[in-house]
Amino acid sequence: MTMQFCQSRSAGRPCARELGHRGLHRHRTIMWADAGADGPRCPGSGSPGAPAPVLEGGFPGGRALCRECLGFVEVAHGHLIEHDSSDPSETEAETRRRRQWLNEHGW
Repeated sequence: MTMQFCQSRSAGRPCARELGHRGLHRHRTIMWADAGADGPRCPGSGSPGAPAPVLEGGFPGGRALCRECLGFVEVAHGHLIEHDSSDPSETEAETRRRRQWLNEHGW
């Protein structure tokens, strides 16, 4: 099973604790409370993007890799659509395919 990490970010740094943890968020030695967290919108929203090369089976299905959150995002008129920095509903299969894509194509 793939570990899911907390969705909170501070100045773009992701929390390194498990999803649903108690207490402060943490990234290395930096800690923050929910009140000091970034908004959920990814700063890569609206940046230029083009569909990524596909793996066997068609993944990522015409989506582009966001350089900020490393997720695959729909493209409209050559730009990434607005999206959140992380997707708590991402399935394990999607996570495995994204990992495979990054291993084969880099970032």
